[in-house]
Amino acid sequence: MNALVPKMPGLDRIRHRFLDLLAERKMLIAQHALAAWDGETAEGINENLETACSILHKIAGTAGTVGYPELGITAQHCEAQIITHLEGDYADLAVCPGEIIWFIDTFVEACDSIVV
Repeated sequence: MNALVPKMPGLDRIRHRFLDLLAERKMLIAQHALAAWDGETAEGINENLETACSILHKIAGTAGTVGYPELGITAQHCEAQIITHLEGDYADLAVCPGEIIWFIDTFVEACDSIVV
């Protein structure tokens, strides 16, 4: 954890809640990524990726504030990969790029190193 996080009233409670939610959110992100990987239609793949991206966005926005800036950056990288795909030329094809799965796997590993 970053020692430079300011001591604000209630921050410990927020950090604790963040960590409680992180395990669940990590699992949801992984499930949606795997569902996208196994998806058979562009619509199904993209819906799963959008859901994972939304959850990653929440984590990216909070992680640094509660003392986990590296996790926030990792979440941002995952989010960026998903957005790039969804806004790219291949979003209408029934394919989930392997790079997204690799980034999500890296994110899950980062979560595992925090949540014991």
